[in-house]
Amino acid sequence: MTNGVRELDALADRLQVLEDKEALRGLLIRGWRALDRKDWRTWIDCWAEDAVLEFGPWETIEGKEAIRAKVEEAESPYASMQHHILNMHVDLEGDRATGIGYMWFVAVTTPGRTSSPYAMGGPYDWEFRSGPDGWLLVRQRLGVWWTDGEDVLRTFA
Repeated sequence: MTNGVRELDALADRLQVLEDKEALRGLLIRGWRALDRKDWRTWIDCWAEDAVLEFGPWETIEGKEAIRAKVEEAESPYASMQHHILNMHVDLEGDRATGIGYMWFVAVTTPGRTSSPYAMGGPYDWEFRSGPDGWLLVRQRLGVWWTDGEDVLRTFA
């Protein structure tokens, strides 16, 4: 193998890493913006069939449709929401990836009232798998480190 071929292979490998990292970032942004629109189908399509959700106040939820049902039940009552994902970082290893980030979630029960938002934040811990349909979320652990305001709907208790 010539030096030029090795350099092209190394360049292709580095490019693949960048493309995979951007695909994972896009997966999360697309999914969590769908949550804000209450587009449950687009959001859950980011998850693998055998996915697991671990969320501080809830029991562990297993399976894509069980995750959708629980999150839809919890978030549907809010008039509007904003899901922010901050300080994302992913590590790749072949067709698997892990990621970390922070959540900043704001939910509004009464639009237009500055005193009505409920907010919470904490760490995300993700596991991903790549397959025929691209990258999918297989596990999400989400902790709650802080809250602000009152969860008047008690959906996150």
